[in-house]
Amino acid sequence: MRDRFRDLEGPLTVRKKDIVLMATVSSFESMPHPSKSALRQFAELFTPLFQASSDDAKRQAVAALSQCPHVPPAVALFIGCQPIAIAAPFLASSQTIDDDTLITIARTQGAAHAKAIVRREHISPRVIDALVSLRQAEPGRGSWPGEAATIEEQPPAQNIDGLSSADPTEATRHAREEALRQEIKQIARHLTNENNDRLGLRTLSDLQEALLVRFAREREAAHFATTLADALSASSWLAERILLDLSGQQLAVTLTSLGMQLADAVFVLERFYPHLSDTHGSVSRAWLVLDDVDPEDSERRVEAWRRADRYTYLPEERPTQSAARPGGPQFARQIAPSRDLKTVSRAFGGSR
Repeated sequence: MRDRFRDLEGPLTVRKKDIVLMATVSSFESMPHPSKSALRQFAELFTPLFQASSDDAKRQAVAALSQCPHVPPAVALFIGCQPIAIAAPFLASSQTIDDDTLITIARTQGAAHAKAIVRREHISPRVIDALVSLRQAEPGRGSWPGEAATIEEQPPAQNIDGLSSADPTEATRHAREEALRQEIKQIARHLTNENNDRLGLRTLSDLQEALLVRFAREREAAHFATTLADALSASSWLAERILLDLSGQQLAVTLTSLGMQLADAVFVLERFYPHLSDTHGSVSRAWLVLDDVDPEDSERRVEAWRRADRYTYLPEERPTQSAARPGGPQFARQIAPSRDLKTVSRAFGGSR
């Protein structure tokens, strides 16, 4: 409290500029969707006001802008290049800084700014690669920009015999850097483990995905079921049963497990199930259904369906082999009646 009263004893012009700076930031925050001219005007006003204000006002302004959903790129770069005591909350939490700006700040401002960027909740693989490359850059292997010059300027410590010896604090610092480097690599491995890595998983080929989209566009339920059965390596009965779930949940689970692109899967669901084309907010219900599907759970469910299908319906070549057995086939292959296929086509508008 005493410090606050002492602040009032400062020059009147500085206090006025602090007030103007905070008023400018507050008015900018109140704009839900600022126009291009408003962004340009704010960028022009912010820099001189910020430079003329006190450190306390600077920190308050930066803390407020770190939660703002729209900050001009020039202002974001200007704030990121400020001393770390001011720029840290903005670098660690602002969602408006693009990757190019983060990489520029990390390359030009040194280790403290780079470590603040590492603390961000979400970091793109591109930024992580840049941070890791900076850590491995020469000179000063494993050091951040700005630290290498400091290391070179420090003369090696001399022992009693006049020989150089390693500084314990230097070894500690290198240990901390190595720990941070390993942490960055772990984050990189975590973020690059995307859903497009389908090694060892049943995946649609480009041709199969194109055929499914085409048959969905034409609402050809029978042809769609045949292609889906081929993609699943299952009987047509399983594919038709999936389509007959009028909620669209089973088809959404199946398409997710096969790795179909989200836009194509949404299109397929909307064509076969018109009620899923209704919008809910800014997206369709089909998008919400797909977003609610867990990829790992979908793979387990589809594999369970395929196992049950194999136990029930034999492959096409098996009835011929088992017919020669004296006891006859234990399971007879069932062929879908034509009236059921017509029902499927009518349900999805396939008959034209």
